Amino acid sequence: MKKQKTALIAGMARSGIASAKLLYKNGYRIIINDLKRDIPGLEEALLGIEYVNGLGAPPEAFLREVDLLVLSPVIPIFRPFVKMALSMGIEVIGEIELGYRYSNREAEFICIGGTNGKTTTTTLVGEIFKNSGRNTYVLGNIGIPICEYAMDFKPGDAVVTEIAALQLESIKDFRTNSAGLLNITEDHINRFGSMEAYIAAKAKMFENQTEVDFAVLNLDDPIVRDMAKLTKAKIIWFSMKEELKNGMFVRDGRIIWSENGDETEVIGTSELKIPGEHNVQNAICASCLALSRGVDMDVIRGTLREFTGVEHRIEFVCEKHGIQYINDSKATNPESTIKAIRAMSRPTVLLLGVGDYDKFSDFVPLFEEFKDTVKGVVCSGKTVYEIEAAAKTVGFTNIKVCYGTFDEMVEMATDMADPGYTVLLSPAAASWGMFDDFEHRGRVFKDIVKRIK
Repeated sequence: MKKQKTALIAGMARSGIASAKLLYKNGYRIIINDLKRDIPGLEEALLGIEYVNGLGAPPEAFLREVDLLVLSPVIPIFRPFVKMALSMGIEVIGEIELGYRYSNREAEFICIGGTNGKTTTTTLVGEIFKNSGRNTYVLGNIGIPICEYAMDFKPGDAVVTEIAALQLESIKDFRTNSAGLLNITEDHINRFGSMEAYIAAKAKMFENQTEVDFAVLNLDDPIVRDMAKLTKAKIIWFSMKEELKNGMFVRDGRIIWSENGDETEVIGTSELKIPGEHNVQNAICASCLALSRGVDMDVIRGTLREFTGVEHRIEFVCEKHGIQYINDSKATNPESTIKAIRAMSRPTVLLLGVGDYDKFSDFVPLFEEFKDTVKGVVCSGKTVYEIEAAAKTVGFTNIKVCYGTFDEMVEMATDMADPGYTVLLSPAAASWGMFDDFEHRGRVFKDIVKRIK
């Protein structure tokens, strides 16, 4: 009789839960593991499957009985217990690789990467494919694990996937038929150890592409531009700065698609409902990805004109007493917050930090971007010291620290704002420690704002 295989799932957030369910369905004995001894809602989430509860125990305690180790994206592959597993001949993969292994390879994977703009672009690509009539899944780092639907994919389905560097570290066979890379700026240095390691993780998106695949690359970003050397796929360039003979670009406020110099106008940039120059770039990348999979240009045009953005990304919440409240909780690094500031058309009070996790980001370029837009800052959380130091460096003085609750922080920002102002939650930092994730942080912000009398 064939021996039942055992899988150790390390990290029991969404991806861990989906991995456990998928492997159990496919005959594995499951051991769940996490640093936390108690995870609210986990028992209900795993209802219907049998598992060994290893919560709170060191993961190495289970390695002798394990055939497969599935890592949460937040667990580095250089952790000692992971190295131990590899030395014992245990296979180590992440959720995205696991989901791909149980997927129908005749489905098309359309993947979006980059430090900033991934979620908006992924959502937009998903809408384009849905409007084209294709059966479409929007999965990955956007919040729904691939493992949750992996066994449902049919030939011709569009699997639109947001891919983070954290998820790419442990891939082996994962292949994307069309991969779009928006940009690469400093992020997660505390996790990867260096910018070079972070870039190398991003580059793995192209590792298994073949000559029939497509890589959609941002010509304006020198690091992304160099990725063309790392893939066998056909390259589709996009640019906000240069006119292209082949690719998509902007000329005089119009988005243009060019094939061998034969130009087709897509739409005017003013027709987009999502604000900011960075969203023009997101729209261009999304359009190129759709064209690479044969979507009709009229479908792309119509979707671009209708798309209003995503929750937690420069999301209008409400206006009270002449003060506008914007939820940009998705901004978990300074570069992303800079893009939000550039999209503001009113004097702004900015909420920074709002999390107990330090990525060791440099906040000086963010404060240098304030110019006449940002009139005041309220900060809280683990990165307060770095934020205050950056403000001092550039001579910005209207900054307050909140040592109380999130409600008190929003109240402080409201007091700093006048009618005609915007209060912008764009933290430039991770939410972990204070909240489950950036979505939780954004929802709490919206609840607080809606309670303002």
